[in-house]
Amino acid sequence: MATRDDIENHLIQMGQAFETIEDGMWVLRDPPNIVITYRPPLVIFRSKLMEIPHKNREEFYKCLLTLNASEMVHGAYALEDSNVVIVDTLEAENLNFNEFEASVEAIVLAVSQDYQTLKPFFD
Repeated sequence: MATRDDIENHLIQMGQAFETIEDGMWVLRDPPNIVITYRPPLVIFRSKLMEIPHKNREEFYKCLLTLNASEMVHGAYALEDSNVVIVDTLEAENLNFNEFEASVEAIVLAVSQDYQTLKPFFD
């Protein structure tokens, strides 16, 4: 099973600038800010994308669900309070560097691509 040290080693190997928030929780400081939490048996990745728009919410939610089905490589969009977040979970039992890196890169890709798709809902 992956340990806290394994996760920190993965972050170092990726060359990511990160900060330890508390024991078992890190934040990647390069945009987007991705919070990684080690909560055995899971490793949880989370990043805030944007606030939920006040207008056209039904169309916005439809767009989010479409992106979940067609564009998300790892994880999914979720709603947390008044925010849209990207969440991904991996099992710590068999976590390796390639899987860890793929989850981080998928979140970075989703934020950069999908933000542009969702941004018109705020105009």
